Amino acid sequence: MSTVPERLAALRAAMKKAGADICVVPTSDFHGSENIGDYFKCREYITGFTGSAGTAVISADEADLWVDGRYFLQGEAQLKGSGIRLRRMGAEGVPTLAEYLKSKAGRDVTIAFDGRIVSASLGETAEKEFRGKGGRILWDRDLVGEIWEERPAFSCEPAYSIKEELCGESRISKLSRVREKIAALGGDRMLFTSLVEIAWILNIRGNDSAFCPVVLSFLSVSAKDAVLFIQEEAVSDALRAELSADGITLMPYMSFYEYTAALPGGEKILYDKTKTSCAVLRSLPKGTVPIGVHSPAALMKAIKNETEQANIRKAHIADGVAVTRFLYWVRHTVGKQPVTEISAAEKLEEFKRMDSRYLGPSFETISAYGPHAAITHYNPTPETDIPLEPRGFLLVDNGSQYPEGTTDITRTIALGETTRKEKEYFTRVLRGNLKLADARFLHGCTGQTLDILAREPLWEVGADYRHGTGHGVGYLLAVHERPNRISWSAPSGDAYPWVFEEGMLTSDEPGIYFENEFGIRHENLMLCRKDEKNEFGQFMRFETVTMVPFDLDAVLPEMMTEKERKLLNDYHRKVYETISPFLEGDEKEWLKEATRPI
Repeated sequence: MSTVPERLAALRAAMKKAGADICVVPTSDFHGSENIGDYFKCREYITGFTGSAGTAVISADEADLWVDGRYFLQGEAQLKGSGIRLRRMGAEGVPTLAEYLKSKAGRDVTIAFDGRIVSASLGETAEKEFRGKGGRILWDRDLVGEIWEERPAFSCEPAYSIKEELCGESRISKLSRVREKIAALGGDRMLFTSLVEIAWILNIRGNDSAFCPVVLSFLSVSAKDAVLFIQEEAVSDALRAELSADGITLMPYMSFYEYTAALPGGEKILYDKTKTSCAVLRSLPKGTVPIGVHSPAALMKAIKNETEQANIRKAHIADGVAVTRFLYWVRHTVGKQPVTEISAAEKLEEFKRMDSRYLGPSFETISAYGPHAAITHYNPTPETDIPLEPRGFLLVDNGSQYPEGTTDITRTIALGETTRKEKEYFTRVLRGNLKLADARFLHGCTGQTLDILAREPLWEVGADYRHGTGHGVGYLLAVHERPNRISWSAPSGDAYPWVFEEGMLTSDEPGIYFENEFGIRHENLMLCRKDEKNEFGQFMRFETVTMVPFDLDAVLPEMMTEKERKLLNDYHRKVYETISPFLEGDEKEWLKEATRPI
């Protein structure tokens, strides 16, 4: 297998042959997905960095990788010796990707990228900076793909339909609501390229993307038709008949670009700039009117209906049982038998598979012991795997896919003796989690308003964490879902600054990370619910649906207010009442002790 420097050399040779001075390699597929299949992992192939986000820019004499705060430590470790410079997004003195590209643009400078995986917004930046200054753009060159030895095959897994008793609404009803939104936005048609939105609208799922049960597809919706572009081999005769009966026409997946190129002039075509590639926009014929919008399906999908909410609670009970069993096992095994980060993650997976409804993980499990937990998105490998010892913290961040929904949970576990510093910060992070979960707020609030509740206990002592406090979670879909988010930082230009609505499922995950020491994160998922309505307006609240105890052995009760201790005791009481009926013997007795009042 070739090394990263060898791959960079091969890419530069391909760039020279194509006449390209700069090559941009984002982390994406043809649909702007976060979870991408192996075929699309060009950025990982060319850099060796395995994180789920980042953009590489390669020139004849430079190689750079932009990553956000979740990946600073991981990026530094994985890029060592590669010749690639790590660009820490948001850090002092670090240019943004757009600023960097602007500095490189000029007459006779050529930038190249695969337009099918580059967003319309990034394409606009390239158009403005490079073509506007006399440069040239190669929109249609998959240069990494051209030099990728033994590239994985294009995924084509079977698609399947989910029934109304699971999702709570028929595809006919969803299409009707989508058409109303298209008309309200002034469009004649909308091109949907987001896999999770297409899966939600049509009530279909598949296995073409890592950890997210979606199907490679495009969807065109107008008042008169709905056309699904999908690999023919992925559709059974039964599903084909079902979709046809609901008025959906099927066409070959890769014919989408030919279809868009033949759309009639004068048609107002809506698209989502954050998910639609610049290749799609460039395929539209002159005379059509492209209109960039926030996809209406994103918000519709984020608001779970009553059926979905009821099922989500069931999924979290199943997940709670598995994770609670794992907590019991790890607390009673480490120090007595050999256990490593990887074997611990494998044991957690074993507990989950005890439930026949379990479909698989919703992301790669983070099992991080000691200093490794300070790497926000650390995943153990055979090269980094270390044994667990009966002291310090083990951080386990994991999620599941069930027919009833998607889960995401993090617990930090005291494996034995812990220091005063570890306990103090464990308690501060826990206080932040509890304060956010207890929020009561007026409708109209965004995550920027609420974020301080989780960070305040850390800000009191001048500490912080470099990631958002909360993200939306899909329903048997992506574990990261827009538009709901909780973060003090302002949304980027194309972000969705929508307020919290009843039915949104959001994570609550403050943390703290000390490089080469330890890391702590406490994560639950919460459903947004309506609270009282009075003369001041409609108040909202959160309902925590994750049912797993926090580790009381690392809590300093004297650092908590009376209200905070009550919040923790009330949560633990609910955990015991919900989970204990599914346990017996020593596991049940341990849970009773683990949820004791403090």
